[in-house]
Amino acid sequence: MQRTALDPDPAPEPDPPAGLPVLPELAAHLTAAADRTEPEPPGGSRPLRAAACDYWGRRGLATVPERVLAAPGAPALLLALLAAAGGDVLLPRPCAEWYAPGAGLLGRQVHRIPVPAESGGVPDAFALLEAVRRARAAGEEPRVLLVSVADDPSGTCPPPELVHEVCEAAAAEGLWIVSDETGRDLLHDPHDTVVLSPAEMLPDDVVVLTDLRATLAPASWPAALARFPDTGRAARLRAATLDRLAALRTPVAGPVASAVTRALAEPEAVRARTAAAARTHGTLAGALHHALTACGAVCRPPHAGSHLYADFDPLRPVLAGKGITGPAELEGALAPWAARGGHRFGDDHRALRVRLSTDALLGPDAGRRQQLLDATDPLRLPHVAEALSALSATLASLTDTGPS
Repeated sequence: MQRTALDPDPAPEPDPPAGLPVLPELAAHLTAAADRTEPEPPGGSRPLRAAACDYWGRRGLATVPERVLAAPGAPALLLALLAAAGGDVLLPRPCAEWYAPGAGLLGRQVHRIPVPAESGGVPDAFALLEAVRRARAAGEEPRVLLVSVADDPSGTCPPPELVHEVCEAAAAEGLWIVSDETGRDLLHDPHDTVVLSPAEMLPDDVVVLTDLRATLAPASWPAALARFPDTGRAARLRAATLDRLAALRTPVAGPVASAVTRALAEPEAVRARTAAAARTHGTLAGALHHALTACGAVCRPPHAGSHLYADFDPLRPVLAGKGITGPAELEGALAPWAARGGHRFGDDHRALRVRLSTDALLGPDAGRRQQLLDATDPLRLPHVAEALSALSATLASLTDTGPS
């Protein structure tokens, strides 16, 4: 069990990814609502929440607007949810870097539990039970477990049987389970990867959380949704979460809400864009995976989204000779490929692990990024081939056993 600690000397943040081009149909809806002056109510308007119900219904999760909340981005929604739930938070290690800060702002303990060998996204079930036992023995009160069915940073999807085992253990301990399903629509091969929401397994114990910027909305349009169970206990949690959102006074922007409501209906243009994005990210992630494993790094094959997570510890002696002894130095060496050291995801600060992103291969402008979406073979585009070639050359120089 590992608790969070502030990095006393954080490395400079890499440049943020630009994301995919804005879909013209959604841009038109945003423009049409640009003169809207009335604010969106805390938790989202009924039309927005009803559209969310239809979105989840198409994914096998029936719900009603009274069980849904919306907020300007998943971090804000998670902050309000954790404030309402109370108690300590249990996280997989590693996990998305936006999971822990909200708990820190609330003064809550964060307990990080190692993921199993198969995938990221969920902690090892036995390690979870041990972490809960130790926390309670120390007088602490763990109340929330956060999991992901499409993991950031690793890009892997935990198998349903593993998700079920972990969630059953958490429910038996009386924990709320928050299932981050942000990346579930960006499966690289939908016919080869099975994603099952914990809310389908344990409907009374799971709050589903999704950030729409990963799939349906551009990165610059913050909007996220939460779906609560149909129980009295969950209704109280939703009401308390809504109170916190109201206190924050940061509703979803009105024009964004109008465009997102349209996106949640998933018209043909939106469905086509989501499929193209998943296909493109899958192709690029596969190429990154090949480059990483070819140099000797250990990396699980990614299944979804735009990230993958590589372990360079087998190459530690060679990298030490190049002055790379920790994740911050590794991040710096691979910065052009949107590298982020494992310490940013709650991983061991000594481990030579790093997350790479396909965002670094998309291109410097909207035109090239659109070319990628339209390309039959994205890897043949000159800017992609050049970036991959440069990555392979850099990895070869870092892992070369000859004189530095």
